[in-house]
Amino acid sequence: MALSYKARKRWSIFALVVALPLYIVVAVNVVEMFDRPPFLLELLIYVVLGIVWTFPLKKLFLGVGKPDPDAPPDP
Repeated sequence: MALSYKARKRWSIFALVVALPLYIVVAVNVVEMFDRPPFLLELLIYVVLGIVWTFPLKKLFLGVGKPDPDAPPDP
């Protein structure tokens, strides 16, 4: 089931405003649960986690910045 343009736009805003900050908080808390790793390892963990969240949401963000393809053309 494909999402409409308007639904994708709303879900992408939700993902950026609500889900991404929650993901950041969870990632920081998970890393801090263990003894603090060396700086370079910690940096690597945060870089990997910063990239990983994009893969499941890639299709959601595709085409959201473009004009609505289903909108009637402007006169």
